[in-house]
Amino acid sequence: MRHPPSLEGPHLATQPGSLRLPSAASRRTWLRRAALSLAGLLPAIAPSAEAQTAAARTSRPEPRLLKVLPHFLDLDGRHTVNPSLFDRDAYQAELRLHPERRSGMRFDILWRPPRGGPYAFDLSLELRGSLAPAAAPVILSARATSRARFTQWTRVPLVGPDYAALGELLSWRIRLLRDDQPVAEMTSFLW
Repeated sequence: MRHPPSLEGPHLATQPGSLRLPSAASRRTWLRRAALSLAGLLPAIAPSAEAQTAAARTSRPEPRLLKVLPHFLDLDGRHTVNPSLFDRDAYQAELRLHPERRSGMRFDILWRPPRGGPYAFDLSLELRGSLAPAAAPVILSARATSRARFTQWTRVPLVGPDYAALGELLSWRIRLLRDDQPVAEMTSFLW
């Protein structure tokens, strides 16, 4: 009985049942060598328990700003007409081209609170625009609260006279404050 041509070769036996397997001694030797090499690498890869506990004691968890999404609002106060991200981006491009259809802006801010119980922080937004010079930016404030340690979205609207005083948005800086001290900050590229 012959095997198909693709299975013939020096690596396979031509007779059924004559396939050679490595001996038990060579398998044990290989396993012993693999275990010893892994045991030698393990201390170099994994930090010690003392180092892990020392890092946990010295690192103070701080909140972080993760993402800022500035959106235009239409005359009805919407930033999109459909829940799809593609439709949102297309509608934002349309509002960018037609300023007469805008009523303001909204900043959606994604942030992560530190570990622990509920927290409350102050958000400070400094906005520079075509009508607001760098020496006198438009400043908005909002309260950011969290009930869990998961990420939170906070929405800050910019409508009415503040939006009219800003003109076209050029740059922004957002700070997360605790007791009037900044604990996290994110800026646009042109800030």
